[in-house]
Parts: sequence; C-alpha cells; structure tokens
Amino acid sequence: MNNKIVNSTKKNLRVISVIPGEGDKNSMIFAKRQIEYLTHAGVINRTFFLLSRTSPLKVLKEFIRLRNEIRTFKPDIIHAHYGTVTGFLSSFASNIPVIITFRGSDLNRNKEDRFFRWALGHLFSQISALKAKKIICVSEDLKKKLWLRKQQVAVLPTGVDTLIFAPKDRNEARLELGWEIDRRFVLFNAGKHPKAKSLDLAELSINIAKKIIGEISFIVLDGTVNPNKVPTLMNAADCLLLTSDKEGSPTVVQEAIACNLPVVSVAVGDVKERLSSVIPSAIVKRDPDNIAKALVELLASPRRSNGRDHLREISLENITKQIVSVYHEISGQ
Repeated sequence: MNNKIVNSTKKNLRVISVIPGEGDKNSMIFAKRQIEYLTHAGVINRTFFLLSRTSPLKVLKEFIRLRNEIRTFKPDIIHAHYGTVTGFLSSFASNIPVIITFRGSDLNRNKEDRFFRWALGHLFSQISALKAKKIICVSEDLKKKLWLRKQQVAVLPTGVDTLIFAPKDRNEARLELGWEIDRRFVLFNAGKHPKAKSLDLAELSINIAKKIIGEISFIVLDGTVNPNKVPTLMNAADCLLLTSDKEGSPTVVQEAIACNLPVVSVAVGDVKERLSSVIPSAIVKRDPDNIAKALVELLASPRRSNGRDHLREISLENITKQIVSVYHEISGQ
C-alpha cells in the first residue's frame, strides 16, 4: 500500500463502519478494501456487520447491538456503507454524525426486487439521507435518485486497489488458471443476482458473436470466486462484458481498467464516464446484435487497453484522501 496516505489524518478519528452482511470473504469486499485503506490513513476503525435486515425482531436486536457498540467504542463518526436498513439504523442509533455511502441497489430498483420490499428499502434510504450529516454517492446518476439534500452529496466512486489490480502477462495468467493460450475468453460478473446483471442478454450476445467469429469461452463469476483470484482472471481474459439493468459505479469496471482489460458495456451507472478515454473499449446500446458486434470487433484482434493511464481519479489512494477530508469536515476538525 502506498505510504503517502499513511497517517494522513489531522487527528486519529474514531469511525464505526457499518456494513450489511455477515462479513464472509466475498461479501462487500470493495467496502472492506476501502476501510483497510482508511485504517492505513490513520483512521481508528471498528467494523460492525449488520447481520439481519429482513426480520423485524432480528433488526431490532441488531439496532440494540449497534447502540451498544457505539457506547463502547465512542466513535467520532458512523459511516454506513450502504443505504436501506443499514443506513436507516445507523442514522437513528445515536446523535453522532453519520455518513451514508449509497452504492447502487440501495437506491436503484433491479429486476429481482419485489415491489413492496424495494419500496420499503428505498424509503429507508431516503429517510436516512435526510438524517445523515453527509452523503456519498458513487456516481452522479445515483445522486439524482435522492429526493432531497443533493447539496450534501459528495460523488466518490468506491475506488480500486491498484496494487491488487495491476497488469500481468496474459499468457502467464492463463497458465496459472489452466486456460488455453489461444482461446478467446470473455469475463462476466453475475454475482449473486444474475437477473439484475442481465445474464440472459449477455449469453444471447455471446451466442450471436460466436456465429460470426467462432468459439468464445464465456466465464461467469457467480459470487463464489475467491476475491484474490479475480485479478488473475482479469489479466487472463480478453474482455469484460457488462449488461446490467442498473448500476451505481460498478467496481468490476474499475478493476478491469486497472488491469488494462478492455470493456464492452451498456451505458449504465458511471461506466460511460469511466471508459471515456479507455481504448479499446466500447459503450453499446442494450441490444444483443450491437453488443455482439462490439465483442467481435474487440476479439478479432485482442489487445490490452490503456486503462492504467486513466486510473488516478478512481484509485483507492485518491478516494481515501477524499473520504478522510469528508470525515474531518463533518467532525469539525
């Protein structure tokens, strides 16, 4: 980790970071990496994993547990790394200043959401935004989804760890994974929500591309892949495909940029902005023929992108400095 951000805070601020989930290896890995950088920057952090967000009784127990954690740790700031119930409980657990980072699905509705559950979660997000001292949205598009208090929003993408995600020889990466050297590989991140990521559209596009260019290996990440393996996959693949219905600021695109992996994506979240200077890459219409055409053009003569040259703005080092500034702003230090 770059030592330029170490001990960069004016005072060692104490922060409780609230993350939804049980803290398993794959869950909210991007938030955990951000917290790690903040810790190296001098922030005294305690991470609180919100174990349940569905059962009313369990949510009440989690609320009490969070209040007890706040009393014990005595933080200067509470940073909720998600909206909905996570942001809501964080906002009402104490009078300590709260920052909420909205990441996408906490304000966007995706195909898998039942209306009532989404509407309730969305309402919790909007109410917690009213209570928060400061709001972070990972993209301008997401900021527009807030009903009020847009003037309190700092737009900051999650950021990418440029030490973990770095270019590596493609053939070396393929040998490490046991992949064929001369085969075409397209990477797709479906995670645990393939419908929301429009996996069906991606598969249809790949099948059309195959009819034009020949065999393509379509590698789908289903949320079970060890995060430490993802950089090798990025360096071994020929391109990343993104067809999501809704996104905030997809971390997977930032990671691909850091690995010089070309991206073919629909216009979603902040992807158009992120790829504006990245060559080769393509922003395409949400149509299988257009997606297939872009894939064929890229796979016909595969090469690495210049993404690494346009990374400074979204590096975790840079994002960390800006979050630390927000911390000091709302703590009055």
